[in-house]
Amino acid sequence: MGYYIKVDEHVKLYVEDVNPAGCETIVFLHGWPADYTMFEYQFAYLIQKGFRCIGIDQRGFGRSDKPADGYDYNRLADDVYGVISQLGLQGVTLAAHSTGGAIAVRYMARHRGYGVAKLALCAAAAPSLIQRPYFPYGLPREAVEKIIRDTYTDRPAMLRDFGDMFFFQYVTQPFADWFFQLGLKAALWSTAAVATTWLGEEKLFSDLESIEVPTLILHGIHDRVCHFSLGEAQEQGIRHSRLIPFCYSGHALFRDERDKFNKELADFAAKYR
Repeated sequence: MGYYIKVDEHVKLYVEDVNPAGCETIVFLHGWPADYTMFEYQFAYLIQKGFRCIGIDQRGFGRSDKPADGYDYNRLADDVYGVISQLGLQGVTLAAHSTGGAIAVRYMARHRGYGVAKLALCAAAAPSLIQRPYFPYGLPREAVEKIIRDTYTDRPAMLRDFGDMFFFQYVTQPFADWFFQLGLKAALWSTAAVATTWLGEEKLFSDLESIEVPTLILHGIHDRVCHFSLGEAQEQGIRHSRLIPFCYSGHALFRDERDKFNKELADFAAKYR
């Protein structure tokens, strides 16, 4: 069941709510530059296990509205709060990939984890996607600046290049084309704006320390977008966290090792039944 939720005066987000009668709820935050359908293989597995799965297309992506602004982590976290609060969700597992993971970390700090009982960070872009003088583990700043430039000059070529570094395991050409189309559904300006947010955002380091709920960290050791060292930093920064390495995965661990990913997420979300 799909519907729209108004999160501010001019912006509505598309939400897909599958199996509303499920016994446990998992809310999914997708990574850049895709939409909630990147998790469709997780939805298919989890609903068979009795879970309710809610996917949110973030502003600027998928079928959500695409305003000119609002792409900093504070506003994006507020959007998540708008969905969770308006749906009256409580005790959910918040599962988030890549930039969605950074948004989830900000949500837990900014909104004190409202409605969230457990957090699953999957190849999360936290505490910093880029290298900094005090954090040498991310991408070079110049690599992100190139992504932004290429977005403004030839977004389809940028998306193809990004897809080439996304997967570690082999994917068929039809699957690669499908993933490419997910990125094209976003707006150019939102794609560039979120990438620009990666450069300036530094509060995620302190945000990690404010997370109090049990946290599962899933991270591919061959990740070329959010290096495995980011997962290690998350485990060090979050109390009650556990890091599970995915030895045969890159950034797309939900695809590269789909069966392992699905089982780990399901077991974690069901742990406290």
